Amino acid sequence: MSRNTILEKLEGVRLRFEEVEQMLTDPQVANDMQRYIKLNKEYRDLEPVVKAYGEYRNVLSNIDSAKEILAAEKDEEMREMARMELDDLHEKIGPMEEKIRLLLLPADPEDEKNAIVEIRAGTGGDEASIFAGDLFRMYGKFCENKRWKVEITHYNEGTAGGYKEVVFNVSGQGVYGVLKYESGVHRVQRVPQTETQGRVHTSAATVAVLPEAEEFDIDLRPDDIRKDTYCSSGPGGQSVNTTYSAIRLTHIPSGIVVTCQDQKSQLKNLDKAMAELRTRLYNLEYQKYIDEISSKRKTMVSTGDRSAKIRTYNYQQGRVTDHRINLTLYNLTVILDGELDEIIDKLQMAENAERLKASTV
Repeated sequence: MSRNTILEKLEGVRLRFEEVEQMLTDPQVANDMQRYIKLNKEYRDLEPVVKAYGEYRNVLSNIDSAKEILAAEKDEEMREMARMELDDLHEKIGPMEEKIRLLLLPADPEDEKNAIVEIRAGTGGDEASIFAGDLFRMYGKFCENKRWKVEITHYNEGTAGGYKEVVFNVSGQGVYGVLKYESGVHRVQRVPQTETQGRVHTSAATVAVLPEAEEFDIDLRPDDIRKDTYCSSGPGGQSVNTTYSAIRLTHIPSGIVVTCQDQKSQLKNLDKAMAELRTRLYNLEYQKYIDEISSKRKTMVSTGDRSAKIRTYNYQQGRVTDHRINLTLYNLTVILDGELDEIIDKLQMAENAERLKASTV
């Protein structure tokens, strides 16, 4: 992308930013909540691009000024100062243009959304359930560090600990854009607690991260939903097994079933179950979008194929390997304590590099 092309694109963004800013002050737009929310999101998305444009234009202007001084100035001291400034500005312009190219790439429209995360024990019996519990703890710590809110909506405990499955909502700023890299099969290599001869076993758990559908994203017809109530199970005090507070929703056209039992109130469980059902229906369409991207890119480092093995946790070597980008780190304990930033940062860098390459083809 040439410098002139970058400037043309940035000027177009600036004009659209000013147009959206003006529309947000229109009372008619304010009365249309769905439109207002979309425009407000577009405004927030365009804001960092417009800011980068201002900084970029300022640097280009300073480069032109320094060149004019070199061309017209006779005083050698002034010329030397201009040369030094020009060298400094040329060092800045390259990284600045790289940042702008990334900002101009179309963003995944789902990245800013909250997420629903599902962890399910795979091959490995009890050890797989224990590992699923370890992954849940890892993500819990990670979300805590990010100051994101985690709410469990459904779980099924393993017989020896951990979870056969656990489903939870994560809410906060830009949740899905970060957690989407965790979708896939996670494999663990270690000596299980139940192993008496010290042999290393390989077990697995699957993680699926779904962008949470907003109320405006999907239209649910009440006639298409069958609602069942039943007694909650697990910890929760006197109301457990005595009140019909747990909810099971079945979407008849698709056959999708969701359950929620973490709240004592049936109404609260119903709200959460409806949110999850909207998300699952929305993701039927969203998966088509993911498949289309995957077919165009050789390496889909975000969601892609959720059945693909993405990461191995080896306890004997204290090693974590992400197979999508051939990244190996020897800090297993730290990563399991929720320090996932280094891995996710490198995955984002790999995807951005691939997107930049695709945009220039």
